[in-house]
Amino acid sequence: MAGGDARERAGNQDFYLLLVLDQIQQTTFEIAREILENQDALNLIESLTPIFLHANKYSARSEHERKITEISRNLEQANQALERLEKSKSKFIAIAAHELKTPLTLIEGYTAMLRDQLVGSSDDYQMNVLLRGIDNGTHRLREIIDDMIDVSLIDNNLLALKFQPFWVSRMLNDLKSECEKKLGQRRLRLTISQFAGGNDLNFGDGERLYQAFRNILLNAIKYTPDGGMIDIDGRLLPGFIEVTIRDTGIGIAPEDQIRIFEKFSSLTDVSLHSSGKTKFKGGGAGLGLPITRGIIEAHGGSIWVESDGYDEVNCPGATFHVLLPMRKHLRMIDQRAFLAR
Repeated sequence: MAGGDARERAGNQDFYLLLVLDQIQQTTFEIAREILENQDALNLIESLTPIFLHANKYSARSEHERKITEISRNLEQANQALERLEKSKSKFIAIAAHELKTPLTLIEGYTAMLRDQLVGSSDDYQMNVLLRGIDNGTHRLREIIDDMIDVSLIDNNLLALKFQPFWVSRMLNDLKSECEKKLGQRRLRLTISQFAGGNDLNFGDGERLYQAFRNILLNAIKYTPDGGMIDIDGRLLPGFIEVTIRDTGIGIAPEDQIRIFEKFSSLTDVSLHSSGKTKFKGGGAGLGLPITRGIIEAHGGSIWVESDGYDEVNCPGATFHVLLPMRKHLRMIDQRAFLAR
């Protein structure tokens, strides 16, 4: 408390000095007019004015510099506090994820044992319905824990990539096959265009890239009303391949188009959380797109989104752009990427 008062007094010194200088100047000029002849008073005021101006200028500059120093110090302290908070958050995510894996594994194991015990039982059907419910819950929890671990790896630059051959078109077609049921439930039409570079050999972590594209597609499904459309296209650029995923969904407000790639930044109503991952506007943990960005950037690429805004009535849609380097030979891969394997 005493330290804060001292800083406050020190900060006000220049301010008080300006007031004192102003008072001295006014008093001096008044006394000069009272005791001197007019011409002598004018000569004295004329000679003293530059001195007072210089003193005021010096005090104002000192006050300005002090304020800049104070603001810079406050900003530095705030940045340090945010950095500590971010590290604590990442550490908590990593610890929580690993701590949750053990009881989840026990639940999965005992569920499997119960299923084995019920084979041939008269209550087999009813109990299997209940066990399937447990399986669905544990599967969803497993996905959340895996996402938490991935976020922790990305935050600490520990995401290991296993480079191997892959083809973008094959990856997208496999993804379409996986999501056919989800698309059918929502009556969404997914089209994948043939584009230059899609069938070209490339090198990257196929599993991680599949995970990234899957997150984007699930996001498009989630925010596109029933009966809408999702189009996947692309093009070949010098040294890169660009893939675009465009939907006819509710769109994204301009101020949120960067924030959606930050962890835990889900834009949905909290009351919608724990609903299905592909239910319209269903909530989630807000980890899918941050993980996607981490995977894409770890490959030396980039991801961004374009949208005319958020509108649930007119549905302007959104277009996600994924830019990936074309690596046709393993020798083209950065040495650091190999060390991360």
